[in-house]
Amino acid sequence: MTVLKKLTGFIGAEIEGLTLSETISGADAEFLKRSLAEYQVLVLRGQFLTPPEQKALTRVFGPALQLPYVAPLEEDPETIAVLKEASEAGGGVFGGEWHADFSFLANPPAGSVLNAIEIPEVGGDTVWASQTIAYDSLPAALKSVVDERRAVHVGKPYGVKFAPPAETRANASIRMTRGDPDADRETFHPAVITQPLTGRKALFLNPIYTTRLDGMTEEESQPILQEIYRHCTRPDFSCRHKWQPGDVVIWDNRTTLHYATNDYDGHRRLLYRTTFSGAAPV
Repeated sequence: MTVLKKLTGFIGAEIEGLTLSETISGADAEFLKRSLAEYQVLVLRGQFLTPPEQKALTRVFGPALQLPYVAPLEEDPETIAVLKEASEAGGGVFGGEWHADFSFLANPPAGSVLNAIEIPEVGGDTVWASQTIAYDSLPAALKSVVDERRAVHVGKPYGVKFAPPAETRANASIRMTRGDPDADRETFHPAVITQPLTGRKALFLNPIYTTRLDGMTEEESQPILQEIYRHCTRPDFSCRHKWQPGDVVIWDNRTTLHYATNDYDGHRRLLYRTTFSGAAPV
């Protein structure tokens, strides 16, 4: 029997009684897609998926997406090893700032699947924040700024103009392309998007990739964006997942922000990530 339990008042649900290593039926696939649209983050424990099983699960939500700038597994261009070795201490961590993955692409990822392989005893949690409740509760003055307005997204970590300081970057286990001037190209997306299955509106802005609001300079935009970021990453709107080996987490990349905590120096952490695409955000 499949059981769904909410994780917080606004975001996240844990699903029990569903074995993802088996062929996923049409009814189960529809249940997963509807649940993801509604709860934005789904947690299924004790799955221990093989790479082909993880990719089959990913395709339930959309076509698999090969991401740029981050080197995938040599044997599988659609899978990224999210790895930090025990020897990598004192630097940044992959995803260690609030963001929506690759929002600077013309069609950003619709969502991702993380499959936990090796987890520290303590630390290495991931936090997600609902951008639907963040929009619903956004003060009217800020809503009037972002409604019907586009925002500019740039691939800052991979480009030239906004390249992050070396000491804040993820360590060598995740190989990334740096210094690509094409990543500095501005991409425009709606600042507020609509989730296609639920019809709910969500903010589509994030501190890593959003540089300004359309019609404003970066200097004019920053005070507004910073006020929005303080609002949209409130703990009230968030859920925090403590990983265990065998966990599978699926999230909607368009209607959430996420943050990888970096509190496990001296311990190895490995998860496999696959990503799925969808229609461009509107």
